Amino acid sequence: MDFVIHYETALQLLISFAIGTAIGLEREYRSKAAGLRTMIIICLGSTLFTEVSMAIGGASPDRIASNIITGVGFLGAGVIFKDGLTITGITTATTIWISAALGMAVGAGQYFIALVGSGVVLIVLTLFEKLQELIERFHHARSYKIVYTFDDSFVATLESVLRKGRLRFQKKRDIKEEKGFLLLYEVSGREQRLEAFNTFLKMDSRVISFEY
Repeated sequence: MDFVIHYETALQLLISFAIGTAIGLEREYRSKAAGLRTMIIICLGSTLFTEVSMAIGGASPDRIASNIITGVGFLGAGVIFKDGLTITGITTATTIWISAALGMAVGAGQYFIALVGSGVVLIVLTLFEKLQELIERFHHARSYKIVYTFDDSFVATLESVLRKGRLRFQKKRDIKEEKGFLLLYEVSGREQRLEAFNTFLKMDSRVISFEY
């Protein structure tokens, strides 16, 4: 079998490498679970699978490429964690997913889609994070888990502090446990006011522990 150099294939791999590097650098800068090397390999791998799938051809030339989505789904699930009452890693998981999609676009020869798509992804990951931080300063929602020693007046005091702090709240659950009494609250408002509420919880001697 003669060895043939396919310049377009080499170009596709270089474009895929560049896209993976751009996205990976942003993730690495923010110290995310999936960083530079991970994004490069995901993007390159998707491009290679797509190229091989199209080269094999047959009745269904997309049969290999179509399974990239399933494989990437497992990778994405591995970076999603439950941290207390919040879930982290969803943005990283979706970044893995879109990186694979961009790699597939390159492998399919859709360079315009891949380049414009990568540009939009970088805008969302960088500029929109600043916008998100700005929004959260004015409105942020937290789920509080508060464990306290029994006191008839504690709940009334707690809700009075929330009202005075101009925070919107909703009591979800009130549970008795071995270590004390547990309250679950949904609280929303400005970040500064939420931090003031945290200070109250830290200073009140009836509060055993809290998290959000």
